Amino acid sequence: MSSRPVPTDGPGPAQQPRTAQQPQKAQQAQTAQPWSRQRLRSNNEWLLLELLRTGGPSSRAQLARDTGLSKPTVSSALANLEQAGLAREAGLLAPERGRVAVLYEPDPAAGYVLGIDVGRARLRVALTDLAGRIVGRQDVPNRGRTANAVADAVVEAARAATAEAGLLPADVVHAAIGSPGVWDEREQRVQLAPNLPGWGRRGLFERIEAGLETRISVHNDANLAALGEYARGAGAGSRLFVYLLVGTGLGMGVVADGELQRGAHGAAGEIGLLPHPGRGTLEESAAAESVVRTARELGMPGPLTAKEVFAAARTGDARAGEAVRREAEQLAYALAVVSAVLDPDLVVLGGGLGHGADLLLEPVEKALHRLTPLRPRLAASLLGDEAVLQGALATAVGIARAEVFERRTAALD
Repeated sequence: MSSRPVPTDGPGPAQQPRTAQQPQKAQQAQTAQPWSRQRLRSNNEWLLLELLRTGGPSSRAQLARDTGLSKPTVSSALANLEQAGLAREAGLLAPERGRVAVLYEPDPAAGYVLGIDVGRARLRVALTDLAGRIVGRQDVPNRGRTANAVADAVVEAARAATAEAGLLPADVVHAAIGSPGVWDEREQRVQLAPNLPGWGRRGLFERIEAGLETRISVHNDANLAALGEYARGAGAGSRLFVYLLVGTGLGMGVVADGELQRGAHGAAGEIGLLPHPGRGTLEESAAAESVVRTARELGMPGPLTAKEVFAAARTGDARAGEAVRREAEQLAYALAVVSAVLDPDLVVLGGGLGHGADLLLEPVEKALHRLTPLRPRLAASLLGDEAVLQGALATAVGIARAEVFERRTAALD
């Protein structure tokens, strides 16, 4: 199983996470190895494919001008990319003078990827082509009572999404899975995911990989949400932004100059583990359950959820309003710590409690200003519940582009 997180770009507008610029085969051409025509050809093909992806459909003449390669070299490389199923004709360009030119573009059907968001309450799965177009989607309750049951439900939802698109498991190049906790590469399992009992058991993700019949990678859900929000949401264009995921747990993703910051052991952003004097950890004092606990302490009756507390606050219920205010105080404390360490220009509030941003942002900002002179801009997530899934898809597409290039050009050698 390949589970090493890979910096990626992916579906969405111009502001995207940066990519690993070349697949292994193309990278080898830049090492101190003897020159070979095969490695040079591979480099040229990857360069042209990336230009077509980032710049849109282009003619052979334009590609030659953009790269400095000769027109015969460009023509040969495009022919190889077409033969490999990596590029295709995209139409004709009829200039006022001169010949009609054929335009080329990457073939999005060269491969498909899965993005998977594993949450305690729901499982979200989407299947896209290499251009990021969603062709299959499943969004189902997570009813698994054991880790194996959750793993099997993930596989079932992914297979349903694949079948919905009229595809087979063999058509899927890569699946990126977003999960609470920290992926331990050495142990090949998730650590620090208490809200999913048994989720750290060895062999669990091998079970998922076998069921999906494709390579997988496992990533922290807050990190993926941050990537999704940078690619398609409120984080676009920020120099250093923090995505605060507040739901069943409390997590954080950090993106600096388009690069996800993971830390030495993948645990960067595990802010919920920080001790909060007199209140246990930050997660215990600021996640969704703390809102419910506070509301009950204030006298709200009956079974409650954080969503119901926020809904009551919107109707003017004083006890619910106080519970929301206290939640804002806890989040402000967390952000004061983050601001002192990272100095972000933007903090995006997401996760389940992100739906309550209309009630939270103003009191969080006021409380933050009382705690610290550092004042990042605060904003609500634009992707909402889709942030983790969008980040997973972006990650999977970025990994798959290189894998598809390797696989298909190898067949030409």
